[in-house]
Amino acid sequence: AAPLRLEQALGLKSLCRLYGVPLVINDDVQLARGMHADGVHLGERDGDPRQARKELGEQALIGVSCYASIGRAQAAASRGADYLAFGAFFSSPTKPHARHADTRILREARQFGLPLVAIGGIRPDNVPGLREAGADLIAVISGLWDMPDPARSARAYIDAFDNSH
Repeated sequence: AAPLRLEQALGLKSLCRLYGVPLVINDDVQLARGMHADGVHLGERDGDPRQARKELGEQALIGVSCYASIGRAQAAASRGADYLAFGAFFSSPTKPHARHADTRILREARQFGLPLVAIGGIRPDNVPGLREAGADLIAVISGLWDMPDPARSARAYIDAFDNSH
């Protein structure tokens, strides 16, 4: 499984370089380090941002899932996270049992001065409310990959995002 994950990650890295976007590996500091990814996103059991920074270097992007916890956000911010992710804001087929967050947490998390990411069940029609609440970025899986035309879906998200601020 590890060689396949590395092969897939390197393929994604090539695509990301082609389009000029950073590659952030989810939940796996060792994989991120081994393939020289641009960063890592840490969930609840994926390690400490300080340790990830030591392993990946000062230039790495370190993101942390904070779910619906302002305390977790404060801890991540104090440990050097570059961005904070919150959610799930809506029901999602990707993680149907995910904890739910209210948009008020985005407003409260502005105090940390870091970019805020909204996750979970996001559709183009609910992007404006998330942006209004303070989301700087959105993370989408099924809203792209479960759609018959992912490129068209991506354009709908971009338009909703750009037109809501």
